Amino acid sequence: MLILLSDPRVAAVPVRESGEPLVRLDASFGPARALVRQGLAERLATAQCSLPIGVALRVVEGHRSVADQRAIIAAYSAEVRAAHPDVPPEDLHRLTSRFVSPVDVAPHVAGAAVDLTLVDACGDELDLGTPIDATPEQSDGACYFAADGIGADARAHRDLLARVLGGAGLVNYPTEWWHWSYGDRYWALTTGAGAALYGPARLGAEDAA
Repeated sequence: MLILLSDPRVAAVPVRESGEPLVRLDASFGPARALVRQGLAERLATAQCSLPIGVALRVVEGHRSVADQRAIIAAYSAEVRAAHPDVPPEDLHRLTSRFVSPVDVAPHVAGAAVDLTLVDACGDELDLGTPIDATPEQSDGACYFAADGIGADARAHRDLLARVLGGAGLVNYPTEWWHWSYGDRYWALTTGAGAALYGPARLGAEDAA
């Protein structure tokens, strides 16, 4: 059964903040140099080493501010309402959470999530079936990790992500093939951990540089 980030069971997971800092990923993960929690960075490095020669992870986003999260929620909520003009508020909240998390449980706000893809030795993105950040409406559901109708190469590349990232302890948000997290409330619920390791993270002066 698909569990969305708006599910009350996610918000019910306690947080036992580890205090791990945000660290900047090195250039091997691409030019974004995203900020993530230290434990997530270590697991991404493990996953990177597990990839075949000539294939690498490219992380396009990590930590996200509350303001940025709210802006994405507002923009996508408007897209959903335009597609479903008669949807009641509770269903709008649920449908919006397919693509962007409520602020209070957002893995990106905790520094616990990355949006990523695979690239070849020349830095060109491999076929994963849709662009990163393709919404369910834009992609006709092909953004779901287990979506039918994507090509054989895209399926193989998604399966490769699952092997290396899952093997390193990360979990996927099933409505977004590119979204993987560790230590947040969604990770805790889906893995059976007693609590999340990371709550909302705030940038220090050295992080913002």
